[in-house]
Amino acid sequence: MDEVLLNWPELRARLAQSRFRSRFRLSESDRALIAREGWETIAGHSRKIVRERLAPAAPRNDGRQTPMRGHPVFVAQHATATCCRGCLAKWHGIPAGRPLSTEEIEFVVSVHLAWLREAAGDLSGFPSQGTLDLIIPQINSER
Repeated sequence: MDEVLLNWPELRARLAQSRFRSRFRLSESDRALIAREGWETIAGHSRKIVRERLAPAAPRNDGRQTPMRGHPVFVAQHATATCCRGCLAKWHGIPAGRPLSTEEIEFVVSVHLAWLREAAGDLSGFPSQGTLDLIIPQINSER
């Protein structure tokens, strides 16, 4: 893959042309998880999922390894055509049959984060990790 830089507006426009890709939305529980865990943790989850399920040259159950829900990154994978090696080849020009490079892994993570940030919208109505840290000691001290 020659170009590993993300052009999110261009990719978003291409994905919007797909009825399948454009139908994905985050649930309220997905949004709450993002708010609670924070973007750095979600990026770590994305990186781990990509390394384990997508980066090998021949991923186990390729084409069927990504659940449709259960974690916001899974939803992002389907929405951004980064769910299997076939989709990576078709949509992103990353060939199958060889392990993903570090740059390609980071590209996929950046695609996930771009989509997730847009799909999550305003998370200020959800408790964040910092907010929970402030609330939990107060609850414990009231006992």
